[in-house]
Amino acid sequence: MLDHSCQVQRHELADRKDDLYETPSCAVEALLRVEKLPMHLWEPACGRGNIVTVLKNAGYSVYSSDLVNYGTGDWGVDFLMEWRLPHHCEAIITNPPFKLAEEFVDHALALCPKVIMLLRLAFLESERRCAILDTGLLARIYVFRKRLPMMHRDGWQGKKANSGVAFAWFIWDKSHKGPTTIQRISWEDNRDARSPRMERQK
Repeated sequence: MLDHSCQVQRHELADRKDDLYETPSCAVEALLRVEKLPMHLWEPACGRGNIVTVLKNAGYSVYSSDLVNYGTGDWGVDFLMEWRLPHHCEAIITNPPFKLAEEFVDHALALCPKVIMLLRLAFLESERRCAILDTGLLARIYVFRKRLPMMHRDGWQGKKANSGVAFAWFIWDKSHKGPTTIQRISWEDNRDARSPRMERQK
């Protein structure tokens, strides 16, 4: 549970509440095949809990929160206004609201030594993001070889399809030294389960 006493202002709910695109479970499962995560995690934009469910099923301890009440985790928690980590939290992991992705990454890095974000691959392109992309803290980028299943807006009732946008997991680690490594991964099978990097970590 977080202490919200430090919140001096809140982002307008109207600016945040409709920006929910649920993360496909297969994207989280693919991440777990290639990245060793800390045991205690915070999912600060949990939505209906897709990321949280996969992590908990894999044995992780996850504190989940969101600004909006989607029926999962603590709600009314504005991540961008929080300045204390949940108890024992070792890393922040989320699929941030698209229009606040840069703010989420920047704020997470101010709070936590390890930050894991599912972002559009085009997040790499912006000149204004140099302060969070070119500091040496961006350790790894896992790019999906094939586009993820479409992350439709919450409540979407239309035809389901694969996404037209390339996504990747971005891993920032304050203990990292050296250049960013890029690895192509699959969300469809277990081909990445015994990657050379994971074998070295054992």
